[in-house]
Amino acid sequence: MVDTSKLGPQVGSAAPAFTGIDQFDKSDALASTYGAQGTMLVFFRSADW
Repeated sequence: MVDTSKLGPQVGSAAPAFTGIDQFDKSDALASTYGAQGTMLVFFRSADW
């Protein structure tokens, strides 16, 4: 049995630095999204496309 509560980043922990490609083929770094109140990162997986 795998303890999934220990897999991946935990709630409240800092996300590792990374760069990704958006829907317009533009490269964006996580650090470029930081704002005065922080950043909320949401991953949404859809099978509709």
